[in-house]
Amino acid sequence: MGKVIVCDHPLIVHKLGLIRDENTKSKMFRELVDEVAALMAFELTRNFTLQKTTVKTPVTTTECLMLSEKMPVLVPILRAGLGMVDGILKLIPTAKVGHIGLYRDPVTLQAVEYYYKMPSDSAERELIVIDPMLATGASAIAAISMLKARNCTRIRLLCLISAPEGIKALQEAHPDVDIYTAAIDEYLNDHGYIVPGLGDAGDRLFGTD
Repeated sequence: MGKVIVCDHPLIVHKLGLIRDENTKSKMFRELVDEVAALMAFELTRNFTLQKTTVKTPVTTTECLMLSEKMPVLVPILRAGLGMVDGILKLIPTAKVGHIGLYRDPVTLQAVEYYYKMPSDSAERELIVIDPMLATGASAIAAISMLKARNCTRIRLLCLISAPEGIKALQEAHPDVDIYTAAIDEYLNDHGYIVPGLGDAGDRLFGTD
């Protein structure tokens, strides 16, 4: 079963509280999401492998450890996932970025695909699927299924907030995928929104209703 890693660094916890606040306007909301994504990237990259390499300093030659594998592909689920991409790219500037477009049917709450564009070598890299709100889990499950159908096997999921229902559904559908989240909230309401949550992440990021 995939692990659930709660990234609860004090700075993340503090900034997440500001993100939740309904009085936080879009500009600050975007900035805070960007900052939290950058902080969460430290935890995401903890398992990156290193190899010895020789470096010439101004004084002498020495052995150093440097990253040895291909950088990951960031896969934001449109549109809310876009808000976390730049923060991660600040730490991993050579990462590639793919895009998956899904929207949630308001009646069935199921994910419907409308866009898919990935780097040609995605199957050779680790993929970080980005979905700020893991609510029912339908969008994340659908996105990961699309990637696996194209021979992508090393996949992790990054979220701001997760509902227990979404975690359970994701683990049942994709037990090999680790989930990184800044918080696990209480439950989903009748409309499929996370409680207490932060509202609609996409609307708050982009100032739409």
